[in-house]
Amino acid sequence: MSEDTEKTKKLVAFKKKIQTRIDEVDAELEELQAALEAVDSILLEKGFKHAEIATKPSEIVASLQEEKQEGIGVGESHLERESEPESVNMLKSVAGEVLADLYIDDGSMHVVPAEGKDFDINTPPFNQFLVQRVLLKMQERDNELVRSGQLAPEKILCFDIIREGDIVREIVIRNFGLDRLRELKSSIRWTFEKMREKARG
Repeated sequence: MSEDTEKTKKLVAFKKKIQTRIDEVDAELEELQAALEAVDSILLEKGFKHAEIATKPSEIVASLQEEKQEGIGVGESHLERESEPESVNMLKSVAGEVLADLYIDDGSMHVVPAEGKDFDINTPPFNQFLVQRVLLKMQERDNELVRSGQLAPEKILCFDIIREGDIVREIVIRNFGLDRLRELKSSIRWTFEKMREKARG
């Protein structure tokens, strides 16, 4: 048997091994995706249910106060604040469309969708990307820092999704840190832009 033939046989066997591994990984990925969707469903029910916006200002405050006691809430709504924010930015799409106003006030970030912009929490990539991969990941990293003694518990990033039905009325983020400001602005802008594209079909 020639050396070339032997090499070819080894390559064919190696190819089969790779293909087998790919099939295994694909099957594992499908299982993980199914598990992720199940977790997303639970988080969507438990993570957003508390943030449903009330019809009266007093009800909004009462709801947020109750959430704070449960360790879930993240502060007052921009709609409830009387003082002027420290800075105001407009989040725009690549095409220049205004998607939301971003207010930074007393260490809190308040993102309010622009007038006429209805962002449904069920529209990707809101939950899959912004909540799961950005906000919850940041929160997870902060929890690890707390466990290692590098961060005080009260400094953990926390957030709230204030909504009316399934429509986002405001996103409130606290303890985000200036080092995360650019990432958060970019992630929220990108998320809203993709949601607009999907809503238009």
